[in-house]
Amino acid sequence: MFYPRSGRARIETPAGAWFCVPASTAGAPRCRRGSLRGISVIRTLSVSAIALSAVLGGTTASFPQELGRPTLNFYGVSGVIDMPSAAVQPDGQLASTLSYFGGISRGSLSFQIFPRVSGTFRYQGFQDLNYAGYEDYYDRSFDISMLILKESRYLPAVAVGLQDFVGTGVSSGEYIAASKTVTPRLRATVGLGWGRLGSDGDLGSPFGDRDPIEVDQGGTLNAEQYFRGPAAPFAGIEYQATDRMTLLAEYSSDAYELEAGERGSVSDAIIDRASPLNFGVDYRLNKNASLGAYYMYGSEIGLKVNFVANPYEPPMTGSYAPGPLPVQPRPARGSDPAAYATDWTQTPGVAATLTQRLAADFDEQGLDLESLAVDAGTATVRVRNPRFDAEAQAIGRAARAMSRVLPASVETFRITPSVDGMPVSTVTLRRSDLETYETAPDGADKLAAVAGIGEAVPQPAGSVRNAEVVPRFKWNLGPYIRNSYFDPDSPIRADLGARLSASYEAAPGLVFAGSISKRLIGNLDENKRIDTSVLPPVRSNFPLYDREGDPSLDSLTATYYFRPATNFYGRVTGGYLERMFGGVSGEILWKPVDSQLALGAELNYAKQRDYDVQFGFQDYDVVTGHLSAYYDIGGGYHAQVDVGRYLAGDYGATFGFDREFENGWSVGAFATVTDVSAEDFGEGSFDKGIRLRIPTSWFTGEPTRRAASTVIRPVTRDGGARLSVPGRLYGRARTYHESELEGQWGRVLR
Repeated sequence: MFYPRSGRARIETPAGAWFCVPASTAGAPRCRRGSLRGISVIRTLSVSAIALSAVLGGTTASFPQELGRPTLNFYGVSGVIDMPSAAVQPDGQLASTLSYFGGISRGSLSFQIFPRVSGTFRYQGFQDLNYAGYEDYYDRSFDISMLILKESRYLPAVAVGLQDFVGTGVSSGEYIAASKTVTPRLRATVGLGWGRLGSDGDLGSPFGDRDPIEVDQGGTLNAEQYFRGPAAPFAGIEYQATDRMTLLAEYSSDAYELEAGERGSVSDAIIDRASPLNFGVDYRLNKNASLGAYYMYGSEIGLKVNFVANPYEPPMTGSYAPGPLPVQPRPARGSDPAAYATDWTQTPGVAATLTQRLAADFDEQGLDLESLAVDAGTATVRVRNPRFDAEAQAIGRAARAMSRVLPASVETFRITPSVDGMPVSTVTLRRSDLETYETAPDGADKLAAVAGIGEAVPQPAGSVRNAEVVPRFKWNLGPYIRNSYFDPDSPIRADLGARLSASYEAAPGLVFAGSISKRLIGNLDENKRIDTSVLPPVRSNFPLYDREGDPSLDSLTATYYFRPATNFYGRVTGGYLERMFGGVSGEILWKPVDSQLALGAELNYAKQRDYDVQFGFQDYDVVTGHLSAYYDIGGGYHAQVDVGRYLAGDYGATFGFDREFENGWSVGAFATVTDVSAEDFGEGSFDKGIRLRIPTSWFTGEPTRRAASTVIRPVTRDGGARLSVPGRLYGRARTYHESELEGQWGRVLR
């Protein structure tokens, strides 16, 4: 099977990692987690700001004096000041926006999902609003925007957007915006808004009436309200005054009725909206950060900060990995036929000697040789890759080492990557092709045309195992951060502590692992909220685990990974699976090497752990399980559907969608709908969230399989809660399959 030519990388690692970014000038690298201080609600999205702020020292290049990257407004979307625009952010950009004015603080995380579509999650606080039973009111919301017409010479860009389309509706509104670059330095925007964006200076209700907002559980689609009710115009301009400074002015169609206390006794007034006009200045610190100051609505001073990062624009370009071993060319067969003799195969112990030498070269490259089988013409290795985030690069490094150790008669290299003791594929290379294309222009592409990738070949008879790889004991002592978001009493809580983790692989695929942690500082134990769920409290009682579980036995498991048949992968895990549950989990996955589709089945027996997170259990137990389908759509987009039973005994499905980039970035979203009603589920109506993974190598330029990852859930409830099992198969099995390797193949000779 020949090699196709597109694909992505995937890297997984726990959250809370430190980032070390080389200084832009001479000096030591800066290592930090990067927190933002100030208004508590603004800190809510600090996980994203941590990653993005690490970029700030990465570049100080000058900027063109024409309009550059579109402005992000106070809601964290493309706009002017408080109003949206039709400008589009660069494809793949992730942006964190923190803003404040008049007692209203907002933290937003936006992602350019497609070149024409962006999505935003927002958490905002209204200080002293005295609304819906809360003195300080906090709200979560999601936005989506789509560009329906690109800007041309004579026509403006036109975008349609939904604001707070799946939330409580406090900030809900819809808009149509048109933006045009009038001169290289001037962009103008006009638009028509509905809902909140149509509350001042309306022109009537062209598409019917709109029902009043009723704040309840939130989390439901209010499609019957979209583009209904009064519609009002808005407008704004952006002027690039200098290479770093942009001047902004707008006419706002948002009356801020709730915040100005214009709904009677529903809320207190926290702003004085004396004018629809807003003015401001935006100053770009560098390519990744900007600050803004504004005069809002004739009475308020506003402040805003933006951090942006783009997978396509790493702060450190190139790779800082040690150079590869050069390919060792063989003499021409005609000039030295004796070099190709095969009598070496009769030498006693030759396979063991070659294994020892090859293991040393692999180790020098950061690889682990698991086993070697060799005959006169073919060598088959099983290799583990603990270093390189680009798996194709690990394949190339292994092939280079083989060329330096194996006798000249060995022409065929079969390289079988092993993940947790499971062989996941076999890459076949001809040694002569490697010698020919190592230094050739477009050598990687030419090597791809003659290389093959397929199902992992069985381990040949006579294979010699490297005793240094298995059995193996590993341990690590390091810091951890555990976060809790969106509690109305304290929008962000966090613990910082130390975690000791260890693993012992007794045989290939048989792994014993565990971790314990001790809190050093933090306030997670101050969460006194009491669960009122009508469902079994499988997740909503997490504050009790935070209060009583210190120190905690986070996990203690035994796992066996295996290959039951061609194209199939298996896993059995037992023990203390996570902080809240222990039990037994079994999984089977079908995933051919060349298939975009994978199918899986998982069955679990779970029992709830005691709140002290030690060895005891509570009375609650449950059998859960899911049938899963995974599909690589292409272009870096992946879809996943899991159908089955959840921890609270409810039945339903989880839908996930992720965009993955060749360098290991991944941004995705998920939603779970079960037979639990929105009323029984409680606030949020159904489980949903955003997941983010940024590889450490993107910051440092050095190869590593570590990454920072996090999951942001607007609310943690019991419906749709799934057991957290370490080591699920899909992410492991596909690591060296075609769709993963092909986009990285350009690094095979690096």
